[in-house]
Amino acid sequence: MTEWINSIAGTPEGARIASMLALSAAVLHAIFGALQKGRHDPWISRAAIDISVLVLALPLALFVVPWPEPALWPIFLGVMAIHMAYKWSQAQTYQRGAYTVVYPVVRGTGPLVTVLAAGVVFGERYNLTQWLGVATLVAGILGLGVYNYRKLETGRATLVPALGWAVLTGVFVAGYTTFDAWGIRQAQDPFTFLVWFFLFDGLFMPILARHRLRALPMAEWRGLALRGIIGAVVAFASFGSIMLATRIDEVGRAAVLRETSTVFAALVGWLVLGEKVGPRRAALMALIAAGAVIMEFGAH
Repeated sequence: MTEWINSIAGTPEGARIASMLALSAAVLHAIFGALQKGRHDPWISRAAIDISVLVLALPLALFVVPWPEPALWPIFLGVMAIHMAYKWSQAQTYQRGAYTVVYPVVRGTGPLVTVLAAGVVFGERYNLTQWLGVATLVAGILGLGVYNYRKLETGRATLVPALGWAVLTGVFVAGYTTFDAWGIRQAQDPFTFLVWFFLFDGLFMPILARHRLRALPMAEWRGLALRGIIGAVVAFASFGSIMLATRIDEVGRAAVLRETSTVFAALVGWLVLGEKVGPRRAALMALIAAGAVIMEFGAH
């Protein structure tokens, strides 16, 4: 598998597979976001998921994938630092603002900054059509946030700081997307990087939220543990897909395609949670999808 991934990197076949991986990551990321909603605060939900991530990653790291080469250890330190900052910022965002308002701001900021960062770090260049696609997608995502804000009935008092945290979280999304893409390209075996990434990434939130977890009634643990296991499997598939996509193709394109997760999140809300979509939200969702299509069309 590793040899095949290395062989298709930078090829037309690799570009097609990367696009499929990025779209799969978008669907899974929408599900992952929904799993963090519910009766528990985002600190507890994410901590439960990360505990399961640790449990799944540890035997893979010790007994399945090759041991990381020495050059990867400082990279993993950087990965931990930027993901810790991202998770902290994300929890601050979700604590202060309505999910339907702040989530589009996070996801709208992320791809724009990622495309700019990828140009600096990887020398990626985009034509006018691709930039039009990026602008269309970002406009649709942020428009969805504005629309949800106008429909908001409660929680306006804390929304201004929440939006500030949401923009910062979007910058961290761009930061970890770019850094992870650079990191996985330094590894001889991408699966070694992925497994050890999950092992280190799962450490922070359980430690940070330990007091909240201890205060949780025992009756709550069964449902929380099940959500954690499901979330861990989804996290492996979602983050693993996008990181493999950035190894074999352009980082900016993969980041833009992943942010169609906003469309899939709205569909999950409509089909699973019974939320109303309405014609305006449907139009904004179509705009997001159109931006991704334009970006892909411009690459060929």
